[in-house]
Amino acid sequence: MSQWKEITTNEEWNDLMSGSQEKPVVILKHSTACPVSFNALKEYDAYLGKNPNPNVDYALVKVIESRPVSNQIAEDTGVKHASPQILYIKDKETIWNTSHWAITEEHITAVLD
Repeated sequence: MSQWKEITTNEEWNDLMSGSQEKPVVILKHSTACPVSFNALKEYDAYLGKNPNPNVDYALVKVIESRPVSNQIAEDTGVKHASPQILYIKDKETIWNTSHWAITEEHITAVLD
């Protein structure tokens, strides 16, 4: 089973972004104070609990606790911040992103598998 790695520093984010040239990354921007975000995290975990794409790294940033990282992701990707929000990054480019109720196990599967 794949599991996400929480990133809490801009250095960790920079490593993930650079590493996306070798291995794509999916990152969930999660608000610990939002019920919609709680649902998105359940969907993300459900995807990871089944048969996730093994050729992708999975990460999570808590947008309240790690606001500078969340802001840096928005700046680096050019994707306006939303929460919850999921981004698929390959070769330092955002291939796909969506937010709120569109973050579902089925949607993630359709994009990654």
